[in-house]
This record gives sequence, structure tokens and C-alpha cells, in this order.
Amino acid sequence: MSLFSFFTKRNSAPVARERLQILLAHERSVIGGRSDLIATLQEEILAVIAKHIAVDREKVQVKLDRGDSVSTLEVDIEIPTPSGPARIAARG
Repeated sequence: MSLFSFFTKRNSAPVARERLQILLAHERSVIGGRSDLIATLQEEILAVIAKHIAVDREKVQVKLDRGDSVSTLEVDIEIPTPSGPARIAARG
């Protein structure tokens, strides 16, 4: 790397891509294979809910927030409204 190339401006897209790749590699190493765990949890949660309600898998979002001492798994599922009269059955 010469002194002149140090002062030239690099395109922002390659720099952003490189930073993202570093960040993703770091997250994968910290999580230690937890991405498979998240996918497994998503499938199992959907299977349980699908027993009772028809769910469009395209309308499911899973988000993992990692804190200092606690990690939070957030699952957003869009539940369709019934086409007929709304009935709520209490199970006991």
C-alpha cells in the first residue's frame, strides 16, 4: 500500500460488505451454531401453532436480541382472521 493510495477514497459498497462479513463471522462464532437452533425453534413453534390455526409461513418473522446477560427470541406470526362468524371456544 503506497502513501498515495492511502488518501484515495474507496467505494462505500465494498467497505460496507467487508464490515458486514466481519460482523456476521463474529456473530456466528459468538452464537456457536445457534443459527440452526433458531431455525429449529421456528419450525417447532410453527408446527405447534399449525395444529390449531392455519399459518402462512411467509408471514412469520423470528428475531434474536442478545444482551449482556439475557437473550430474547421474538417470534411474530400473522394470524389470519376467520372468514365466517368469529367464535372463541374455551377449552377446559
